[in-house]
Amino acid sequence: MNARAFAFLAVLLASCSVSSAFVTKHQAFFTTALASTVSDTMPEVKVGDKIADVTMKELVTGADSPVDVKLGDLVKGKKVAIFGVPGAFTPGCSKSHLPSFIDAQKELKEKGVDMTICVATNDPYVMEAWGRTSGGADAGIRFLADADGELTKSLGLVMDTPVMMRTKRFSLIVEDGVVTHYFSSAKESSDTWAPKVVAAL
Repeated sequence: MNARAFAFLAVLLASCSVSSAFVTKHQAFFTTALASTVSDTMPEVKVGDKIADVTMKELVTGADSPVDVKLGDLVKGKKVAIFGVPGAFTPGCSKSHLPSFIDAQKELKEKGVDMTICVATNDPYVMEAWGRTSGGADAGIRFLADADGELTKSLGLVMDTPVMMRTKRFSLIVEDGVVTHYFSSAKESSDTWAPKVVAAL
């Protein structure tokens, strides 16, 4: 367990009247528990990879409950832009990344993109609220919850955080289930924004 994660756990459990000695004694257990969230992470996605056929959750505004969405079925036979963010309602995602795709919907369609999907490891209720209040849903963007992180892990884009699994910022173009373009945030977050995607198509 890295020092940051251990310190976080110690503070968290101390607030629940659990001593740091207890944390130390059971460090192996906590290490295993935290590591299990990333143990099956794949290598980082690359052009030519087939998108994982994971089951995600989607809550459409006005619906009673979320529904399962098989990503493989959703993108089959289509040209799809998929962008992932560390979290719904977070500053960078709400001020830059998401708005760039809202503004680029017409240009993306002119480039042959049939659908745009936004993903994050938030639950479907949070994703629905973000899509609705941001104007993203009205622009035609689908907001899918990767709540268990299966897509994030399959792409090799798990963000190192002691709090919860989050997704490294990215964008992809997928054609009939195969990645044709990958935009990483490793150098600059703006490399994943819609203008870079449109320019590459």
